[in-house]
Amino acid sequence: MSIIVRATGNDNSDAVIRKFQKRVVLEKVVQEYRDIMFHKKNSEKRKEMLAERRRKIRRAQRLANQ
Repeated sequence: MSIIVRATGNDNSDAVIRKFQKRVVLEKVVQEYRDIMFHKKNSEKRKEMLAERRRKIRRAQRLANQ
């Protein structure tokens, strides 16, 4: 799993670094690493999924009421 970022003619080093960071986030490299390093039990994963689902529902209700 390698990430390749090509610099175009008018990109400076900062622009290339930003492209690289964006690509790392999009491909979820850091998240995969954390998942591998810190094992979670299935019950913890399930609790997190339910909490996220509740957050999304509450947010949707809040936006609908505005």
